[in-house]
Amino acid sequence: MNGATSGLRVLVVDDERPALDELEYLLSGDPRVGEVLTCGSATDGLRVLRETDVDCVFLDVQMPGLTGLELAEVLGRFRTPPPIVFVTAHESHAVDAFELQAVDYVLKPVRAERLAEAVRRVSQSLDGEDRAATAVPDVQIPVERGGVTRFVGRSEVTHVEAQGDYARLHTATGSHLVRVPLSTLAEDWQAGGFVRIHRSMLVAIAHVREVRMDGGRCTVVVPGPGTSEVELAVSRRNTRELRDVLLGRSAP
Repeated sequence: MNGATSGLRVLVVDDERPALDELEYLLSGDPRVGEVLTCGSATDGLRVLRETDVDCVFLDVQMPGLTGLELAEVLGRFRTPPPIVFVTAHESHAVDAFELQAVDYVLKPVRAERLAEAVRRVSQSLDGEDRAATAVPDVQIPVERGGVTRFVGRSEVTHVEAQGDYARLHTATGSHLVRVPLSTLAEDWQAGGFVRIHRSMLVAIAHVREVRMDGGRCTVVVPGPGTSEVELAVSRRNTRELRDVLLGRSAP
């Protein structure tokens, strides 16, 4: 990584000159950034990326010709794709950005502190800053079946469904009923990567395979028994929270 000794080499791609100049100015003022390259189109950005090593790309979404999302798809086929931060005035492409494995999704008008957070996420991605160091240890949950108590690791749980004062834990091999209300698990398991997608459902972010949008309706796909998959509906109320968690966005 270029940033190891002289700071990050960043490429900014935006077809609007004022936005491009502002991002260049803000990024140049970040001590973690060593060099800022700029392009006014995704086509020019692709040419630069083929000729120059960069550490990350800050990319507008909607541009004439090749769009930012299309450029991100091309970069995904690179042997070593650079981390991508989308910078856009439109919230509606956040799910697409997640599916393209964007590091962050920053909304215009860009605030300096929000951009600094995006740079931090890029640095963390490049340095491989130990998710393991901050990972929450697995929790073993006692479950009973047929008079026998066994333990299920929380990391095995794909989603949790409310059943009255109980909760049903779903794994890829079956399900287990535990005498704990969903509201308690929603609070206790938040640090373990579980997020509420419906008033009666939690999902484990680590097990989410796909996010699907259809006519404004959001669903997530998690592993089911055997080789099957389970599609879970996300309520409109919880769609934004889920999107923010998946993209790692800071709270406003």
